[in-house]
Amino acid sequence: MPARTPAGRARSGRPAPTVLLPTTVVGSYPVPEWLARLKTDYYQRRISAQHLNEIHEVAIKAALKDQELTGLDIVSDGELRRDNDIDYLLARIPGVDIPDRAKTDYYDYLDAAVTGPLPEPGDGHVSLGLAADFAFTRAHTDRPIKFSFTGPFSLSRRIRNLAYPDPGDLVRALARWLNAEARALAAAGADLLQIDEPFLAGYPEAAGLAIEAVNIVTADVDVRWALHVCYGNRYARPLWEGHYDFLFPAVLAARVDQLVLEFARKGPADLRLFQQYAWDRKVGLGVIDVKTTEVEPPELVAARIRQALAVVPAGRLVINPDCGLRHLPAEVARHKLRAMVAGTAQVRRELRAGTLAAG
Repeated sequence: MPARTPAGRARSGRPAPTVLLPTTVVGSYPVPEWLARLKTDYYQRRISAQHLNEIHEVAIKAALKDQELTGLDIVSDGELRRDNDIDYLLARIPGVDIPDRAKTDYYDYLDAAVTGPLPEPGDGHVSLGLAADFAFTRAHTDRPIKFSFTGPFSLSRRIRNLAYPDPGDLVRALARWLNAEARALAAAGADLLQIDEPFLAGYPEAAGLAIEAVNIVTADVDVRWALHVCYGNRYARPLWEGHYDFLFPAVLAARVDQLVLEFARKGPADLRLFQQYAWDRKVGLGVIDVKTTEVEPPELVAARIRQALAVVPAGRLVINPDCGLRHLPAEVARHKLRAMVAGTAQVRRELRAGTLAAG
């Protein structure tokens, strides 16, 4: 594991969150219909990049206020500058060829390829812009921030590889670029970074490679690291089904502080893996199903947390939705987050009163 800052302090100088069962989001926040329309207008050259940037800033400030009002302990920028989970990064990495950057709909994937080895980032690497995104977010909230980005394995799945005989070398090259950007994020004050690998569940045989690449991303970056692995969330539908057995034991070698997994939709069966493999780090517990608009009552959220407490001590649990909230209507997302916060508060009271074991 990388070296850590003194206990109780974050890199930003702010106290690290010490609240019991901290609540947060996974990353993305609902994209309002007007924002989706304006994003598409940009690709069809109806508005300028500067205008779109101003629109993004308004949307991010609104999303931050939304999250604060629901009572979340840790917030995100909602990933609202990003069209989807891939393009924002691939379009900025030198050596990734995207000849046609027009889209019929903003959410579509761009056609990306590599025809030669990616250049190494080096000391004067081209910024991917994430540190500036974080700085904007930091300036508009006093809450702790989780900042997430898609991991190298998932990025590689959306590139036509014409350059690397070993596909793993493309994953490693992407990881080196993400490591350079993570260093810039840390220098900007970020202290909680999350790597998202939404494609990994579809390629379980690649778990070892994905974890190797995660360790390239996190190497020598002095922040708290989370790793999120889900079963896909495109248009609020899972892309794959299964269990998290494929992650173990490979994930034990990951130099991360927290593993963020979905349990609301899938149920609690895979909680056994944390005991079976003696996972001794934090767990981001998915307690809200983002693939339905039905709002969970706080009592159901509390019940899901209690199930996890039988396996994971309270001091190592973080409470979050299963995945990003992008595809939910904003009002539904707000109600779901309020229910999550209320259910978590209920369990906190039980723990403090001594009526519930802390794991």
